[in-house]
Amino acid sequence: MGNNVAKMAREFALDKTVRYVSRDPDNNIMTLIDFAERLAFDREQKRKISMLREHFKDNPIVMDQAKKLAKNPQMLSRFMINWVGNGMLDGQRIRVEKAKELGVSVPSLILIDPTAACNLRCPGCWAQDYSKADSLEPELFDRILREAKELGIYWVVLSGGEPFAYPHLLDIISDHQDMAFMAYTNGTLIDEKTARRMGEMANISPAFSLEGWEKETDARRGKGTFEKIRNSMALMRENGIYFGASVTATSENVDILFNDDYIDWLVDEGAVYMWSFHYVPVGRDSDTNLMLSAEQRRSLIDRVGRLRSEKPILIADFWNDGEATQGCIAGGRLYFHINAAGDVEPCAFAHFATDNIRGKSLEEVLQNPLFKAMQKRHPYSENYLMPCPIIDHPEVLREVIKESGAKPTHPGAEVILEGERAGFLDQKSAEWKEILKNNGEK
Repeated sequence: MGNNVAKMAREFALDKTVRYVSRDPDNNIMTLIDFAERLAFDREQKRKISMLREHFKDNPIVMDQAKKLAKNPQMLSRFMINWVGNGMLDGQRIRVEKAKELGVSVPSLILIDPTAACNLRCPGCWAQDYSKADSLEPELFDRILREAKELGIYWVVLSGGEPFAYPHLLDIISDHQDMAFMAYTNGTLIDEKTARRMGEMANISPAFSLEGWEKETDARRGKGTFEKIRNSMALMRENGIYFGASVTATSENVDILFNDDYIDWLVDEGAVYMWSFHYVPVGRDSDTNLMLSAEQRRSLIDRVGRLRSEKPILIADFWNDGEATQGCIAGGRLYFHINAAGDVEPCAFAHFATDNIRGKSLEEVLQNPLFKAMQKRHPYSENYLMPCPIIDHPEVLREVIKESGAKPTHPGAEVILEGERAGFLDQKSAEWKEILKNNGEK
């Protein structure tokens, strides 16, 4: 009873603080940070929030980002309550206690595919080899979310397939207003009714998948897709919904995606974040020529660093941001993946599993031998610019699969472990290690 009262009081205070900040962001934004620091339950959280305060003071671009978020007090309030209050404060305490009890990490985030169904057929998709008939039963999806909160996990990312092709999506999310959701989406299935409901719920943010401009996006995703995404972005603006972009950097489009004009366009459209993934040759029909060269990947570090200091949009460069996360986040350390068949995978790109969520609790599957094998080896390198066991340390992936007895979750997943593909990944890893060495980043 006491905890519930304290939580209600905190949520009320957070909501009032957010609305106070929204009235005058220029003068009041630091109030929100001060409030979060007072709520922090341990020294490490207080230290991180203090660093955030200094980041705001030293970087006017970050302040511009915060002011953009403050324009929608309802959504900012809901995400502050869910991310900060539930996820960082209550959730962190629960996760630490549970990790000690279970003897494995309890992550802060789960990636879930409600369905493998998708209305597009994009060549090279990382999910192309899953059975399109796979889907989580609504009761199972709801059960995963309920058990997640019992473990202190309040953040969920949705993928697929296409999340908005799952007919139960918003009904289930609306039953979990105390959680924060983000959905990777092709953006073609969001209509006015869906956007209105998302705005009312205020706890889900879409990340629209883009390949570049209209030419690049339509070439991979189908004619007219780019314009449909722009229409969905307009619906997000009309309904006050935070949204971002999800891009896959390849050898062919990396210069477009990280060009000033393209980033400026995203900002003008209203995107508040951009998640960048490096192309990983997952599955039998993937094109290894699309992987970034070592030179392209190294130059991206400097380019993203400059863009972050100049553009009012949050940019995450997965793989190259390994220093911020202290290595790989997968395998249950900070996140893991439940696919539409219920298989519990280390991440979206490592399609191997020893457990399935059907018939087991979330607590049980977190203790699976594959995750344990990965966690005991982490970090895979002292150099956090080489965080990944697929593209940076492919020998590690082969070791943990063998040790744990994990099986492929679809035909063709095993190609990254053997033969020509394995040799290619070993070579790419060696090239990346060499270029870091030559740049003094051993």
